[in-house]
Amino acid sequence: QVQLVESGGGLVQPGGSLRLSCAASGIIFSIYTVGWYRQAPGKQAPGKQRDLVASITGGGSTNYADSVKGRFTISRDNAKNTVYLQMNSLKPEDTAVYYCAAVLGGMFYWGKGTLVTVSS
Repeated sequence: QVQLVESGGGLVQPGGSLRLSCAASGIIFSIYTVGWYRQAPGKQAPGKQRDLVASITGGGSTNYADSVKGRFTISRDNAKNTVYLQMNSLKPEDTAVYYCAAVLGGMFYWGKGTLVTVSS
């Protein structure tokens, strides 16, 4: 059974930092590309678009949305089956539920998400 579990969300002030973790089980983690996606609060209905924030391949190549370049860093530890998202200089518009997804050959496995709220 494939399982992805996100953690590390919470309330943070503008300009602050958080580190999200995504722990995977039930898959050969190292061969999967893993992405962090986000969806603004109130848009959690099925089928609503989740925006890609960052992704990392099994070999470590990374990709970022323009809105987070220079502020967010994605990394992975294949020995721990975990992907991280370090988020710095957070802005109110970063407020969202953050989901991780493991992707291989068009197959997506999703976690249940973790809420990040950026507010003073």
